[in-house]
Amino acid sequence: MAAGSLVLSLAMALPSTARTPTMSQASLPPPTQPLPYRTYAGAAALPPAAGFDVARFEAMAEQLVQGQRVPGLAMAIVQDGRILSARGYGVTDVVRPQQVDPHTVFRLASLSKAFAGTMAGLLVNDGSLRWDSRVTDYVPGFHLADAAYTGQVTVADLLSHRIGLKAHNAFDRDIEANAEYYQVAQKLGNAALTCAPGQCYAYQNVAFSLVGDVVFAASGSFYEQSVQKRIFEPLGMNDASMGLAGIESSTRWARPHVRSRNGWVSLNPKPTYYRLPPAAGVNASISDMAQWLLAHTGHRPDVLPAPLLATLHAPVVSTPGEMRSGWRRDRVDAASYALGWRVFDYAGEEVVFHAGAVQGYRGMVAMLPGRDLGIALLWNSESSLPSGLLPTIIDRAIGLPAERWLDVDIDFGADNLMADGDTPADASAQGSSASTSVASPH
Repeated sequence: MAAGSLVLSLAMALPSTARTPTMSQASLPPPTQPLPYRTYAGAAALPPAAGFDVARFEAMAEQLVQGQRVPGLAMAIVQDGRILSARGYGVTDVVRPQQVDPHTVFRLASLSKAFAGTMAGLLVNDGSLRWDSRVTDYVPGFHLADAAYTGQVTVADLLSHRIGLKAHNAFDRDIEANAEYYQVAQKLGNAALTCAPGQCYAYQNVAFSLVGDVVFAASGSFYEQSVQKRIFEPLGMNDASMGLAGIESSTRWARPHVRSRNGWVSLNPKPTYYRLPPAAGVNASISDMAQWLLAHTGHRPDVLPAPLLATLHAPVVSTPGEMRSGWRRDRVDAASYALGWRVFDYAGEEVVFHAGAVQGYRGMVAMLPGRDLGIALLWNSESSLPSGLLPTIIDRAIGLPAERWLDVDIDFGADNLMADGDTPADASAQGSSASTSVASPH
């Protein structure tokens, strides 16, 4: 963190005095307000449906990297507390190829948001934060265009994208243009509002990242250090890191790739969205993601207790726009956002989900609580082709007839950061810098 940003961060932060009270039924907030303590539905999970064949899914992943349809891919599947598969496929870099293995590190982009929600939840469990804590109590420099609304924004509003902004991804263009986070965060005071905080949804990256300042103020540790200490280390996510320096210092990592008329072009990772660690700062291997899935499917209660998971995964605000294309249009009957996670009604089955997309990287994570099943897919290219693996696996898990999802383009929707839409036809400089690319929102 630059010295100027550090000083501003310290100036904006206040020590925490918030505590989580014991809540009686009479004092419970409305259903849209996450609860510090939530009853966990402990019903026994059903096994995957007959025909759920992990070897077949691994063969599909292998086929996707044949002929460099995609350069590299990694997939993890966990069920009933066991890792059924955690493998890499293809190569880390088309110019200097190394085999993708279980410890190859990928950039997670917006999959990072679930780590932010989880980190905040751990502080709620500690009693040093509440879901209804006011952001201004921790970040006094935060303000919206309406002063009354400023004081209403809660930690839960940040994590569920309900602070009231009119624009989705407000000020992402500034971040894409290499502006520093704290400079851009000040612009939130000039952003158009469409509702009172907590009353409507608009997906954000800059505003969401204020939760990092809240974590600092509530814990006394910088966000990156808190995630390392409270999540990566206890879960055994030994390859995981934060930021550009984190991925570039990894023993083995996958370079991002974009298309040119001559095929895949490998680049240096773009630094811009790493400036928003809560929204897009995490790097991890598929081995790490297997541990993350085990924890979020309830098998690491020593780190993530069941009541916390139930709260993090509970729908908070409706997001019908996430049902508009691809498998979501055909399979999802209702969509919501929770606390760093999306929640879908997938043909009658609850699916806890998130996608991530930034220049040269894509990823998807899904969990089926009713089947005690978790799936993670990471790949190092802007191809949407591997996206079809996810509904293919879910369909088999719940016994739906097979569809040819692998032939369907997938819209990453709001979870797509401002990755490049088109690579110039003459982009042939292998391993070139991404910092010169011109981006457009999707």
